[in-house]
Amino acid sequence: MLQQCGGPQSDLRLGLGTRAGGLEGLRASLSQARFALTAADEAVPVRGVEQLDTLGELMAGIPPEVRAVYGTRILGALGDGMLRETLEVFLANNCSWARTAEALHLHVNTVHYRIERVEVLTGRDLSRLDHKLDLYAALRCG
Repeated sequence: MLQQCGGPQSDLRLGLGTRAGGLEGLRASLSQARFALTAADEAVPVRGVEQLDTLGELMAGIPPEVRAVYGTRILGALGDGMLRETLEVFLANNCSWARTAEALHLHVNTVHYRIERVEVLTGRDLSRLDHKLDLYAALRCG
């Protein structure tokens, strides 16, 4: 699948599906190519579905309006303030209380309090991997 972005002088981007056999295989390959195209950018203008290897690249194929609803549904109760920032820094620091406190210039007890509030408001338990992934994905959607 090929897409030209912008005006006549802009770069072309290409998304590739897997090899196809038969009509059903062709449909699947076309769907994969469309999805891979969403992850193609200026840095990597040709992207094969088999090259998608990060959550960000996978999520690029989700329509923006769907990502926005997901992000709002999961994180809406946090607002755009300190709880959201604390969550983002906490996840970026591999859920380390001390590193998060240091990065935010807070006492570690403040970080504990804020993360507990995040858990209550989102209904997610940050000791569980699947809940961490839910929150991480929601942050990437917003």
